[in-house]
Amino acid sequence: MVTVTLAQRKSAVLTPSGLACLAGIPTINLTAGCPHGCLYCYSQGYSCYPGRGRVVLYANALEKLKSELARKRKRPQAVYFSPASDLFQPVPEVLEMAYGILEYLLAQGIGVAFLTKGRIPEGHMELLRPKAAIVRAQVGLVTLDPDVAARFEPGAPRPADRLAQIHSLVAGGIRTQVRLDPILPGVTDDRGTLSDLLAALAQAGVDCVAASTLFLRPALANALKAALPEEECRKLLGHFKPADRLAIHAEHSTVTALPLGLRREILTRVADVARRHGLHVNVCACKNPDLPSQCCGIAGDWPADGPQAAQHPLFGTLKQPGH
Repeated sequence: MVTVTLAQRKSAVLTPSGLACLAGIPTINLTAGCPHGCLYCYSQGYSCYPGRGRVVLYANALEKLKSELARKRKRPQAVYFSPASDLFQPVPEVLEMAYGILEYLLAQGIGVAFLTKGRIPEGHMELLRPKAAIVRAQVGLVTLDPDVAARFEPGAPRPADRLAQIHSLVAGGIRTQVRLDPILPGVTDDRGTLSDLLAALAQAGVDCVAASTLFLRPALANALKAALPEEECRKLLGHFKPADRLAIHAEHSTVTALPLGLRREILTRVADVARRHGLHVNVCACKNPDLPSQCCGIAGDWPADGPQAAQHPLFGTLKQPGH
């Protein structure tokens, strides 16, 4: 059961992101909270997080968006829908709002980019397909194992359903990437698991994957401890000893990361397995500032006169692990 509360957004709807991977493209949050309930979701640590099973929907988002765009001398080429509040939540009120905002932006010729674990309704797909040239999709998929997904992403669609949706997006001409993030050490990082997933993605028509490993903040660690069996949680968190403290390129914040050597080992393994299946891997530099990495392409690729995260100084001299 999901409790939905309507609220009036007071701050701007279009907001810049502190992530270098989103430099130059404004972001939109339609809600605070998300019923997917992913144990590893970083938004659990935000002050506006309403709690598990609760969603705050900004009922005036479309009205404010129209007003903000009307005042801009130069409209953005595209906007990005933040995964902290998945655009395609299994909540009728959220889906209705999402449809209205997508319809408005696409009618204005403004591109849309999103990262989702949700199920995109057919009506929304019918809206996106004719505008495929200005739509960029990323689908979050960290495993094909339904049992692992049920433990770590209890409210999200099954992996098989997300894989079918990837097929549908690609078939509809929408540029689609997959986000393998977070990779769970000791759970989803072995060669067999990675090969099964990446082979399925290649078969679906995906050619690029963004990857990063699990990081911790206090709220994430508490969520894992509360939801997972004690022994499983102990093994998972044991990979963080000794842990690295990293300054990630957002909100001037730090996180607890896997030791550098282990992260390098896992991400090199991902890149190696991906190459065997004809896939390219982008390792997010925002989350791995101490590793050779690059823009993870979270908002997709856009023409040179549009949003270009790759122009950010962070990405000037970085390469893919192993290259």
